[in-house]
Amino acid sequence: MHRRLIVPSALAASLLLAIPASAADYSPGAPGIGDPYYPASGNGGYDVSHYDLRLKYQPKTDLLEGTATIVATTTQNLSRFNLDLGLTASEVRVNGKKARFKATGDHELEITPAAPLAKNRAISVVVRYAGKPSELKIGGWTAWHRTPDGGVAAQEPDSAVWWFPSNDHPLDKATYDVSVSVPDGTQAISNGVLQSQSSRLGWTRYNWRSNKPQASYLATLAVGKFDITTDKTDKGLPVLNAYSRDLGDNAGAARASIERTAEVAEWLEEVFGPYPFNALGGYVPNVTSGYALETQTRPFYSPRQFANGANVSVVVHELAHQWYGDSVSVDGWKDIWVNEGFARYSQWLWSEKEGEGTAQELADYVYAQHPADDPFWTVKPGDPGPDHQFDLAVYDRGALALQALRNEIGDEDFFAILKGWPTAYAYGNAKVGDFVKYAERVSGKPLAGLFDTWLYQPSKPAAPAAASARIARPQTAAKPAQPKSWKKIAATNTIHDHDGPGHRHGH
Repeated sequence: MHRRLIVPSALAASLLLAIPASAADYSPGAPGIGDPYYPASGNGGYDVSHYDLRLKYQPKTDLLEGTATIVATTTQNLSRFNLDLGLTASEVRVNGKKARFKATGDHELEITPAAPLAKNRAISVVVRYAGKPSELKIGGWTAWHRTPDGGVAAQEPDSAVWWFPSNDHPLDKATYDVSVSVPDGTQAISNGVLQSQSSRLGWTRYNWRSNKPQASYLATLAVGKFDITTDKTDKGLPVLNAYSRDLGDNAGAARASIERTAEVAEWLEEVFGPYPFNALGGYVPNVTSGYALETQTRPFYSPRQFANGANVSVVVHELAHQWYGDSVSVDGWKDIWVNEGFARYSQWLWSEKEGEGTAQELADYVYAQHPADDPFWTVKPGDPGPDHQFDLAVYDRGALALQALRNEIGDEDFFAILKGWPTAYAYGNAKVGDFVKYAERVSGKPLAGLFDTWLYQPSKPAAPAAASARIARPQTAAKPAQPKSWKKIAATNTIHDHDGPGHRHGH
């Protein structure tokens, strides 16, 4: 055996390598990710790659008990860091060692690991926690729906803090394993594919996997008594739809709409390219809200969406988000147009396909419906502000911008953009400005002026600009007739209504 002789200078160097950087080199991660609309949302200092959630929920008492294991990488030398959580933590471990923690602010869990964490290091964080989500109010509102037979987490821009600790902002997307134990006879539904289920001692555990990056607000949990339908698409994707057994008069219309999910997704693939995820479906719990939400792979629908009969248009809207909003997510919440303008425009394209009014006719109708002094035109879809993030203008004026673009560059380039964009930014994040540049690159035309007119000016585009985009009619022309699809599309406007105060909404 050859013994290596360590000379004094080499020994000194090896000791230096073993000494960690001084405490001064380590600093706390920021308590927010830097979104000006929601300064407390998300956190700095680390990037999550995976959440493993092991939960137990008792519908009778609304008690949720959880153990969350978070796999992440540090992005700076960290002395401490935050997670977003509204329930009460009882133990935190970082890399297997107990960590100090305290609750601060509305929903911050401030964690100090036993030893500081070096930059670019893989870490694991285990949080044990419990609470009754329905008792948690933040700013006077809640994202948790208590139902007669369970509970549901579905809300935008925040819902995660009601049921698991996270880096709660779309900039930090991750994969998910969600395992939920509920009393026998009750189901637990989440995103992705049901991997397995098993029963023991009066409790049934459901194991769900969402294997593509997912924003925290798009993670959902629904516990209750559901009628479930399952199927597979021609391409082998599992489809799972779930309906509360207590939907009353809305039950038939809900099924008549959501059972068309696979058909709508196939059509959207023609428009937007290959479906980006591992499962399809939707669920309708017995909630009193009116909105819907594009929770990834399995949108949430309120029963009220179907109060006037079947409405496939809302299914089109939420499934369009799987490409525009879920696979390609906002960079910051001010970029909401890259979600909502396109989901609304997909409803216009469905109307066109169904022969119930072309996108052009819908655009003409929207433009004519709102006079110049209508507050509708003061909302800037490209940066609406947090109080107007889910205003009707973000949807309808946002879709008008797309019709103006289509008229400017022609159908060939326009539909190439609609299909190319979700591929170019798949599973990532994007700004409104990224879309403008992308559209300019594909079309070869300067488009900044067009987007400025339709997305950023707080006024109705004047007749000349609108006429050049082929949206305004001559003043002598008759007011455009209401397209046949208008009422169905307008009925989905409640997707951006929320029953609570402030600017939190579903859509």
